[in-house]
Amino acid sequence: MIIVKVGGSVFSDKAGEPENFDHETVGNIAKEISKFYPEERFIIVHGGGSFGHPEARKYGIRKGLPDEGDTARFRMIGFSKTHQAMLRANAKFIEEFLREDLPAFSVSTSSIFITENGDVSYGDVEVIERLLELKFIPVLFGDVSVDLAKGIDILSGDQIITYLAKMLEPDKVIFLIDVDGIYDGRPGEGSLVQSLRKEEVDALIERLHCTSAGTDVTGGICNKLKEAKKIAEHSEVWFVNGRVEGRLSGAIRGDGFGTRIV
Repeated sequence: MIIVKVGGSVFSDKAGEPENFDHETVGNIAKEISKFYPEERFIIVHGGGSFGHPEARKYGIRKGLPDEGDTARFRMIGFSKTHQAMLRANAKFIEEFLREDLPAFSVSTSSIFITENGDVSYGDVEVIERLLELKFIPVLFGDVSVDLAKGIDILSGDQIITYLAKMLEPDKVIFLIDVDGIYDGRPGEGSLVQSLRKEEVDALIERLHCTSAGTDVTGGICNKLKEAKKIAEHSEVWFVNGRVEGRLSGAIRGDGFGTRIV
C-alpha cells in the first residue's frame, strides 16, 4: 500500500485567487495512479493550498478557542468555514479521480482525528482499513481538528500521514511537492539531495535553519522533513515534483527522480 500526499502548492497557487484549483495537474496525478491500481492500493492525502490556509489565518484557528465571548464565536465561525473550504477542495479531487474511473472516496479528517496541542491524540483508522480492503481509494485532507487542550486547532496532511504510517505501515509514502525534491539549501541554489538516511535528517534540518513555523499555517518544508523522519521508521519516503508528469510513477516503481529517505 502506498500513501500519496499532494501538497497544496501542487494543485493550487497559494498566492493566487482564493480556491483556485489546477485540474490538469490533479488529473495527471490520477492518470498516473490509474496505471498501478488496483494491483497497488493507495491512500491520498492532500493539503490546503488556496482553500484552507486563507480561512485558517484569517480566523486565527491555531490560537485555539477561548472559553467565551466575541473572539470565541469568531473562531467557531472560522473553524466551520475552514472545514467547508477543505471539503470543496476535496470534492474537486474526488471528481478528477472519478473521471479516471478510480473509486476515490472522501474521508473527512476532522471526523476521525482528535488532536492535543496540535499533535494527533487519536485517530480511528478502521474505516480507512475497510475501504482499502474493498479496493476503494480513501482521500483525506489537511483539516481543522477538535483539540483536547486548545479546543480547536489545525491538523496538517503531513501529521495525518505520520499517524497513518505508524498504524498501517505502508510500503511507501510519496510527497508530491512543487520542486524536484529536498535541497541542501534553497531550490536553484543548493544541490538536490537524491538519497538520505533517516539518521541524517536532523543535520539537514539544522543546515536549513528550520527554526520557524514556515510560511503557512502547517509548517512548510521544515515540518515535512520532521514528519518524514518519523515516517521513515515505518516505510520508504519519497519527495518528488508533482507538477512533472512521470515523477509520481517513478517513485511508485522505485526508480524515480527526487529525494528518497530510508
